[in-house]
Amino acid sequence: MPVMQPSDLWKRSGRYKIDELFKLRDRRDAEFVLGLSGEEVVTTHIASLVRSYRDLPQILYHFQVKERDEPRPRAGVLRTREFVMKDAYSFDRDPEGLSVSYDRLALAYDRIFDRCGIDWYRAEADVGSMGGYGSDEYMAPCAAGENDVVVAPGYHANVEVASADPQPVQLPAALTAPEEVSTPGLTTIDQVAAALELPAGALLKAYPVIVGEDDFILVVVRGDHQVNDVKLRIALGSAFRQARADEIEARLGPPGSIGPVGAQARVLLDAGVQIDGGAYVVGANRPDLHLRGVVPGRDFDYEVADVRTVVPGDTRDGQPIRMETAIEVGNIFKLGTYYSEPMGATYLDQNGVTQLIWMGCYGIGPARIAAAAVEQFSDEHGISWPRAIAPFDVHLVTLGKPGSEERELSDRLYDELRATGLQILYDDRDAGPGEKFADAELLGVPLRATVGRRTLAAGEIEIQLRRGQESASVGLDGAAAAIADLWQRLP
Repeated sequence: MPVMQPSDLWKRSGRYKIDELFKLRDRRDAEFVLGLSGEEVVTTHIASLVRSYRDLPQILYHFQVKERDEPRPRAGVLRTREFVMKDAYSFDRDPEGLSVSYDRLALAYDRIFDRCGIDWYRAEADVGSMGGYGSDEYMAPCAAGENDVVVAPGYHANVEVASADPQPVQLPAALTAPEEVSTPGLTTIDQVAAALELPAGALLKAYPVIVGEDDFILVVVRGDHQVNDVKLRIALGSAFRQARADEIEARLGPPGSIGPVGAQARVLLDAGVQIDGGAYVVGANRPDLHLRGVVPGRDFDYEVADVRTVVPGDTRDGQPIRMETAIEVGNIFKLGTYYSEPMGATYLDQNGVTQLIWMGCYGIGPARIAAAAVEQFSDEHGISWPRAIAPFDVHLVTLGKPGSEERELSDRLYDELRATGLQILYDDRDAGPGEKFADAELLGVPLRATVGRRTLAAGEIEIQLRRGQESASVGLDGAAAAIADLWQRLP
């Protein structure tokens, strides 16, 4: 697929407004973009080819350079403006066919990551700017990761969409009706909780947002919880913005003392708020006042949605969750008809009726796999590549000078190792053993073979496995075959 694409395709799909999309004009002032993904182009291509249900299903794939106007580029390969992606796209007749293709591609990707030799798992994720209705991320856990993942037995999810049962909070007893309490100058949860000698979770805080032009919605969560903007967008089914101070003042009251009681607005209550067994403190929508003894349902109407960010100590099925960082090495999506509808990708079914094609897309970041391997298996000496993705298979180090017997043996072993099909990095530099060994550890080739005067005298070749730095040796006779056999058993 082309890197430079007509902007019209992206305007038709609705993705032209994405901030990370590079936009440009040619000398004739025609508008183009540098593609950050290929859905618009590949859907247009399929729309020109598919006519009948007999043409489906189909799967296309490519490796392609992508461009992204990253707001915060990082050194290395994790967040760059230009990168290579391996992408696949599935096209099916209906949702059931998409599910079959999705599962097949997911299984194939599982095997790819297994063969790459990295630690990984699939995590539930948000579809984000890709669109559609379902997504899984392939995550490689490591300290350098830029994604936060929630982990529990049998569960992995990006923190953006993760759900869990909140830690219980001791609530004060309910009153017969809400009661005003004076809170002069107290505008934060911590200040009010301390003054009333209550845990922060016994308070409710309000987060006013605007949907569309002027749809004012009051989102309410426990005082010790935070609103998760991604989950809120999913719950609302629309983009939103935080209400401005003047909008809050006009609709409710002074920011810092707002709440759901008496609010002339739709109230969206987080599912983590306990609605029986006690009462809460909320803002009174008047300066320096709060209300205590407030019971959701009795004192204000609400809709329920899971809109909070989970925190360590929450549970799933009674098991505590934990957080860990990870590198996203792949992402797969159920796109449905998100692109086929605006791009006109249709087919005629068995009854001659026009139907929309159902799509999925499946991405792998090769450079991110390399980064994950480096982060997961490196030590204080350098990299330790998994065998399957190492740039070389064997690092052959000779300690002999040109014309010496050990150099002749090294040259012969190099040719014999190459004859086995292995990729060999041959260090025949005029450098000392310490420098060569240090460089070998830094580069991280899975297996190092060393030929020197001492090994020659012993009738063997010294072997070091990079992972764990385990030492071994093989005899001179049949050394190449023995090294190849040893390499096959490496992780």
